[in-house]
Amino acid sequence: MISFVVFSLRRAWQGFWRNAVMSLAATATMVFMLLLLSGFFVVLTGLNAGLEFVEQKVEIVADVKDGAPTLAIEAVQARVAAMPEVASVEYVNATEALRRFQERLKQQGREDLTTALDKNPLPGSLQVKLKDPKVFGNVVESLRADPSIERVQEVKNLIDRVLTVTNLLRTGGVLVLALVGIVVLFIIVNTIRLAVVARAEEIEIMRLVGASDAFIRWPFIFEGALVGLIGAAITLGLLALGAEPLGRVMTGFFEVLPLQLGALGRDLTIIVVATGVGLGVLGSWVSVRSYLLK
Repeated sequence: MISFVVFSLRRAWQGFWRNAVMSLAATATMVFMLLLLSGFFVVLTGLNAGLEFVEQKVEIVADVKDGAPTLAIEAVQARVAAMPEVASVEYVNATEALRRFQERLKQQGREDLTTALDKNPLPGSLQVKLKDPKVFGNVVESLRADPSIERVQEVKNLIDRVLTVTNLLRTGGVLVLALVGIVVLFIIVNTIRLAVVARAEEIEIMRLVGASDAFIRWPFIFEGALVGLIGAAITLGLLALGAEPLGRVMTGFFEVLPLQLGALGRDLTIIVVATGVGLGVLGSWVSVRSYLLK
C-alpha cells in the first residue's frame, strides 16, 4: 500500500511538470479563487461578529417626561417587565444618565462639554432589554401609549439594515466564489485530461497487463490534489505576508465593536486547504473517470 502511494505521488509530481503551463495556470487560478474565498470569509466573520454584538446591545429606550410622578414610572416599569418579550427593565434617572454619558466621553478621550451647561440636558429613561433582539412584540406600542413616556427609541431599523447588508454580501460572495470555482474546476479538468491524453499509450499498456482503473486513476487524482495543495500553500503564504496590514485594516474598520473573532487563522487555514485539495481531487476524478469510461 505504501509503495503504491509513493508510486502515485511520484507519477503525480512528474505529471504536474510534464504539463507545466496548464498546471501553473490551474494553480494560479486556484490561488485567485482561494484569495477571494479568504477575503469573503474574513469580512463575513467580522460582519457576523458585529451583528452578534449589536444584537446583544439591542434595547428599547423610553424617555420619561419631565415631572412624571414616581408612582407612574414604577407602574410602567412593572407592566413592561411583565411582558413575555422582555428580559429586564431598568429605570435610569436624569442624574445617572448624565453620569454614564460623562463616563463614556472620558473612556473615549473626548472633551466633556456638559459641564458648561446650566442644567442636565438628559432625561430619565426606561431601558428595556429583550429576550430575543428580533422580537419586539407590543413593547414599543405599549410604551408609546403611556402618558408618562415622552418618546421611544428602538434600534429595530439598525438590526434590519445590518442583516440586509450581511445577507447581500453573503449572497454576492457565494455567487462570485461559485463562478470562480467553476472556472478553476474547468481548468483542472482540462489540465488532467491533457495529461491523460498524453499518456494514453501508457494507460492502454497498463490495461493490457491487467492494471485496475483505480491503479490508473490515483496518480492523476494525486496530481489534481497537488495543484490544490500548491495553490493553498501559496495562498496561505500571501495571507501570512499581508496578515499585519490586513489585521490593522480589520481592527480599524471594526474598532467601534469589541469583536470576538475566535480562531480565525485556524479556521481560514482549514477552509483554504480543504477547498484547494477538494477542487483538485474533484476535477481530476471527473476528468479521469470520463476517459476510463470510453
